[in-house]
Amino acid sequence: MDDQTRIELEAAAFRRLQQHLLQDRTDVQNIDMMNLSGFCRNCLSRWYQEAANKRGIEMSKDEGREAFYGMPFAEWKAKYQTEASAEAQEAFKTSHG
Repeated sequence: MDDQTRIELEAAAFRRLQQHLLQDRTDVQNIDMMNLSGFCRNCLSRWYQEAANKRGIEMSKDEGREAFYGMPFAEWKAKYQTEASAEAQEAFKTSHG
């Protein structure tokens, strides 16, 4: 497989993951993703921002989140984010504290 094809396949897989997390599974909360897998939507948006910055594209944290989420993060939170349970918060403290 040539490099361009590999890049295109990786990009397609990323876009499918993004769609899955932002459209298909809005019921899954970021804190639950962090507790189970060690990363969440916010991590992906930060990685996107960091990749842009490494290429000389200035992008803030908020700009990276908006680029990944497809809307301002505050709007995403208002639509889909719920209050984390005490159990989820404690699990997060234990695994990421």
